[in-house]
Amino acid sequence: MSTEFLQTLWFILIAVLWIGFFFLEGFDYGVGILLPFLGKEDRERREIINTIGPFWDGNEVWLITAGGAMFAAFPNWYATMFSGFYLALVLMLLALIARGVAFEFRSKDRRPAWRRTWDMMIFLGSLIPAVLWGIAMGNLIRGVPIDANMNYTGGFLNLLNPFALMCGLTALLIFAMHGAIFLSLKAEEVIEARAATAARRLWPYALASVVITVVVGFLSTNIFDRAGAVQIVFLLITGAALLAAGWLIFRGQNKWAFITTGILIASSTITLFATLFPRVMISSLNPDWSLTIYNASSGSYTLKVMSIIALIFVPIVLLYQGWSYYVFRERIGRESKLEY
Repeated sequence: MSTEFLQTLWFILIAVLWIGFFFLEGFDYGVGILLPFLGKEDRERREIINTIGPFWDGNEVWLITAGGAMFAAFPNWYATMFSGFYLALVLMLLALIARGVAFEFRSKDRRPAWRRTWDMMIFLGSLIPAVLWGIAMGNLIRGVPIDANMNYTGGFLNLLNPFALMCGLTALLIFAMHGAIFLSLKAEEVIEARAATAARRLWPYALASVVITVVVGFLSTNIFDRAGAVQIVFLLITGAALLAAGWLIFRGQNKWAFITTGILIASSTITLFATLFPRVMISSLNPDWSLTIYNASSGSYTLKVMSIIALIFVPIVLLYQGWSYYVFRERIGRESKLEY
């Protein structure tokens, strides 16, 4: 296998890992964001938390794997992105730590103040990463100040531009809608009904946010100048999936709606990576200083070894995670034993 083939292969594999992360952690974040709004009493909030209790930590493995793959396959991409987005990533990491601790500590004490505090940590630990991932992806598309030595030369405020902020809001609304649909499939009775109602209320806002984001992207970036057949096809799939999700939500067909929001997340992520290719980070200072799969990658030997390891272990991980979702497939309701 040629080095160029391996570089392209690992770019595609990393895109697949991010799709898996956004799909799985997307509904995970969504449930956490909706927790204080759909749970009116302690028992109801416990039911909501237990719908994702067996899954949230496994879903975050996709993030670790995606980051590890970036580090090993494209170390210059990893170094530039994680140094440039350092403050945002620290904030996200703190939010995720607080969220993980909250899942474990929340029900260890019966005091209402104790539980409300940890409920807020779950909410913030879900909302902050959802917004920041959208902002990060928006900046990857728009471009960030990178010099000829692959160093990020901007500050934190450079990341808070209108297009990236709209991407953050869009990610928040889509994840919340995705989580509401998941909750309608995993909860029973009152929570199921509230979650279905929340999905119906969120969809128009998600649609409006996507439309505004596309318009802002057209006006403030050059992503449409590079649009080819692949990008156009997946952009159309994204729009069709969003419209289909709304139609299915309002018809009460939540299983199919969950599939379509998954397609929405996957197709939008594919559109992002297809727009970047062969770049991995765009320099807003000089296009020639952009990081690509060619100047940011590891050597051929490293990529070959990674490919062999991935071929062996990725199917095992997928089988295990699929098995865990099957084992914990039952709905959570009043009669359920609650662990969290």
